[in-house]
Amino acid sequence: MTSLRSDNVGMQHIIDATHKTVGRLATQIATILQGKHRPDYHPRLPGTDTVRVKNVSQLSISTKKLTQKKYYRHSGPLGHLKERKLKDVFARKPAWVLRHAVGLMLPKNRLRAPRLRRLVIE
Repeated sequence: MTSLRSDNVGMQHIIDATHKTVGRLATQIATILQGKHRPDYHPRLPGTDTVRVKNVSQLSISTKKLTQKKYYRHSGPLGHLKERKLKDVFARKPAWVLRHAVGLMLPKNRLRAPRLRRLVIE
């Protein structure tokens, strides 16, 4: 992980995701987006640092997790529960998998959306 100064307000962190696990990478990103790594951290402030992630398609995921982990969504009416395996989702949109994991690790409040906007996945 490297950090580059981008402006007066915050830092831009560039992370190479090659051969890193999704969960450990997501916790690092969530910590940076919240600003918990800075000495002037305060929970009510959204933070100022941005995170740029490269090589997301080369994330390391165990084969057991690829076949067993499922993402669920429900459209409303009875019997309309949809499920997708991690293998299918990661093949189509590897960036979505990481963004989803980071989003679930951030606090569920009004600051979640602005923090996620500062996550750039290439």
